[in-house]
Amino acid sequence: MNPDKVRKKEDKFFQEVEADLVNHPPHYTAGTIETIDYIKDVQTAKEFQGYCIGNVIKYLSRHRYKNGLEDLEKAKVYLGWAIDSMKGEPLEK
Repeated sequence: MNPDKVRKKEDKFFQEVEADLVNHPPHYTAGTIETIDYIKDVQTAKEFQGYCIGNVIKYLSRHRYKNGLEDLEKAKVYLGWAIDSMKGEPLEK
């Protein structure tokens, strides 16, 4: 394998590790719109709230076995988005 290609992959990995993996993970911000904004845009408010609550349950259920504090932080973000949606407020990111 070309050493330059390996280095580029390593650089990308370290950029992602240094990035904010809870609020703005690089794999969800590559385009012109964040994935969460698109999801919110194509769903009704009730659907979006259900999506968020489902993710809260997912992250709370797995935090002990997978990513610990990071998963709890993600659950907190999704809970905040569900609350914002119920209040009719824009997503706080």
